[in-house]
Amino acid sequence: MSDPYENTPERVFAALPPAQGRGFAQSWWGQAWLKALEDSTLDLKQLKTGRRLARAGAVGAVSVRPGRVTAVVNDRDHTAHRADVLLPELSEEQWDRFLGMAVERAGHIAALLDREMPPHLVEDAASAGVELLPGLGDLEAECGCDAWDHCGHTAALCYQVARLLDQDPFVLLLLRGRGERELLDELQLRSVSQAETVVVRQETHTGVDAAEAYAAGEILPPLPEAPDVPAEPGLPPSLDTETEPAPGVDPSALEFLAARAAGEAHRLLVDALRAGHEQRVAETELTAAQDAVRLASGGPEVPVAARLAEGSGRDREGLALAVRSWEYGGAAALDVLETDRPAEAETLARARAALESAWEEGERPVLRASRSRWTVVGGQSQLRLGPDGRWWPFRKERGRWAPVGPASQDPATALALADGLE
Repeated sequence: MSDPYENTPERVFAALPPAQGRGFAQSWWGQAWLKALEDSTLDLKQLKTGRRLARAGAVGAVSVRPGRVTAVVNDRDHTAHRADVLLPELSEEQWDRFLGMAVERAGHIAALLDREMPPHLVEDAASAGVELLPGLGDLEAECGCDAWDHCGHTAALCYQVARLLDQDPFVLLLLRGRGERELLDELQLRSVSQAETVVVRQETHTGVDAAEAYAAGEILPPLPEAPDVPAEPGLPPSLDTETEPAPGVDPSALEFLAARAAGEAHRLLVDALRAGHEQRVAETELTAAQDAVRLASGGPEVPVAARLAEGSGRDREGLALAVRSWEYGGAAALDVLETDRPAEAETLARARAALESAWEEGERPVLRASRSRWTVVGGQSQLRLGPDGRWWPFRKERGRWAPVGPASQDPATALALADGLE
C-alpha cells in the first residue's frame, strides 16, 4: 500500500530543550497561535498539563506537513503518545489570491525572507480573503490517548509549535499547504512575470451631452462595475508649500490627521465588504481620550504626539503606556490599564477557580488581590482581570504598571509572559 504522504512536503524539527522560566511565544504570531489553542480548548486543566509537559521537554521531534503537525509526547510516567494537531489547508484559489497580493508589495516578500510575519502582511492577506493565522475552532486534535478534545499531549505539542513559529513563520505556511521553497519560487516567478508584462493602457472617453443623456436614459448601457478596493490607503496631498499657514494652523498636524483618516476609511471599507459583516456587532464609538490613543498609535512626530497627550489628559509617559495597551488589545486593553473596577460576582468566581487550577500544588506564586488586580508579592509582575474574564500581564517599569502582552484565557500563561521579561 502506498504512503499517502509520500509526495507531501515535510519538515522535521529536533526536540527542543525544556522551556523553564520563559513564555512559549515571544512573537505576536506565536501568541496568536496559542490564543487559537486557548479558544479551542474546553478544559483549562489540559492546557496546564500541556504547558507542564512542554516545559519539561516531554515533546519529541516535531513533524510539520500541510494540514498536520505530529510529535510523540511522553507522560510523567514515560508513557508515549502520538499527538496530532490539524489545521485546514488553504485552497488553490486562496493561495492564488495570497501570492497575487504578496507580489504587489515588495515589503511582504522581504519580510518573509527575513523570517517575519508583520501584522500588515496578515491584514492584507485577510483583505484578500485569506486567513493565515488559525481562528476559533481551527486547531483540531487527534491523540493516541483517545481524548475527544485537546488533551495534555496535543496541548503540549501546540505550545512547542508556538516556539517553532517564533523562529520561522514558514512553519505556519507549510501547515497551510505550501513549503518554503515552493512558495518562494512561485513568488519569484510571479514577480518576474509581473515586471515583464506591465502594459500601460490609455482609453479615450467621448463625452455625452447632459441633455441627450437625460432624454435617452432608458437606452443607455448600465453603469460599470464598482472598482476594486485599493490595496492600501491613498496618500493625502502635501501641505508643505511656500505659503505661510494661517494663525493657529499646524500643517504637520493636518497632514497626520489626513493620513490617519485615509487609513481608517480604507480599513472600514475593507471590513464592510467582508462576508458576514452585517451580522457583526457594531464597534463602540470611541471617546475623545480613547481616540487620541488610537491616533498616537500611528507613531506621529513629537509635536503631534505632545498635542495628543495634552488633549487626552495624559502626560507623555502615560500616553506611551496607553498606546502600548491599545496595540495589545484596543479599547478593551486600554480600559484594563486605566480602570480598576470590582469584577462582577460570577466573573470573580471563575477567576478564582482559574487561579486555583492554573498551577501545580506548591508552584503557584503568592498573589495579593485588590479589586480586579493580582500582584506577585515581592515581585514586579501583576495580573489584571478584564470584564470578559481574560487575564492581562503587567510589569512595573519606572514606578508604573505597564502592559507587556495581549490577554490570555489562562492566568499562568499571562504571568509567564510578564515573568519572562526579567
